[in-house]
Amino acid sequence: MPVHEPSAPVPDPGVEEHLPRWTDVDQAAADRAERQVVTMFLLVPVMAVLFVLAYYLIPRDAYVDFGPLHASATHVALGLTLGIGVLLIGLATQQWARQLMANNEIVEERHPGHSPADAAEDAMTQLTVGIEESGVPRRKMLIYTALGAVGILAAPALVLLTDLGPVAGPNYRRRTFETTLWKEGIRLVNDITYTPIRPEDLEIGQLVNGVPENLKDLTGAEFNDAKAKAPIVIVRMNPADIKIPADRKDWQVAGILVYSKICTHVGCPISLWEQQTHHLLCPCHQSTFDLADSGKVVFGPAARALPQLPIKINDEGFLVARSGFPVPVGPSYFERDSRNDLGQSGEYR
Repeated sequence: MPVHEPSAPVPDPGVEEHLPRWTDVDQAAADRAERQVVTMFLLVPVMAVLFVLAYYLIPRDAYVDFGPLHASATHVALGLTLGIGVLLIGLATQQWARQLMANNEIVEERHPGHSPADAAEDAMTQLTVGIEESGVPRRKMLIYTALGAVGILAAPALVLLTDLGPVAGPNYRRRTFETTLWKEGIRLVNDITYTPIRPEDLEIGQLVNGVPENLKDLTGAEFNDAKAKAPIVIVRMNPADIKIPADRKDWQVAGILVYSKICTHVGCPISLWEQQTHHLLCPCHQSTFDLADSGKVVFGPAARALPQLPIKINDEGFLVARSGFPVPVGPSYFERDSRNDLGQSGEYR
């Protein structure tokens, strides 16, 4: 049986001969590479400016077609300008590293896992060497344009923040979510049929979901915005069971009370009516309000009573609003004026 000679080990080829780059031996080539990097960095602010201009100047209803694709012209322009800007930063840093930074081959022996006592000193020395080899001390225009290119990308980000909507200052809040369609003389109607409601239409213990009659005149987004704030619950109970604060004596009609249907916790619609206890229960987080006692919270996470809508009877015998809600409806928020909270006496302060 033949005996096979053991194969010889592969010799260590060692480190291949290091060939310098063209930019290492030709100053003109190095300067040309630097100009390329600087140019790409300088184009980034141009892309940022074009991004901002596209955001404000291109009509929102403008579209472009790419074969079967139908895309918003604004989105296409924003994507291209921001994408090209980021791409230019990437290409510039790659060109910088490949053509201008030090091009040395280094062999590093393995070392123990723990750091030696002088590791910090060695790290700072290596950092200093790295900074020197990066070319920053000699080519300051590189770092200036790099920092400018990265910093200018904050402009598109700040522009996009305007899509979050206007700042909710006091005037804006009063014009929007602190104001409903309710005002003096607006008739209470059924939220499904829009049928006006008379006092004799309600029995003791009954709850009806209602809205303002002028809601039916709205359409689209305006309708949805108004309907989110305006719904009410209309309840009738024995007047002897109602605890009426002094400042609300004329807010009810023959035991008929009206409250906002929107929970003051996180804004869920409420209609779980406990007829015997006069409690209204929110199905989302079980906040419970006593409608016989000014809509006060008797259980759950809600921190404010349900806003009550003052009502009266008009000349035609229908229930109408005496005014709008005296306080904002819906969930609480940080900017809300706490002086409008319901006090222990049941009065609005």
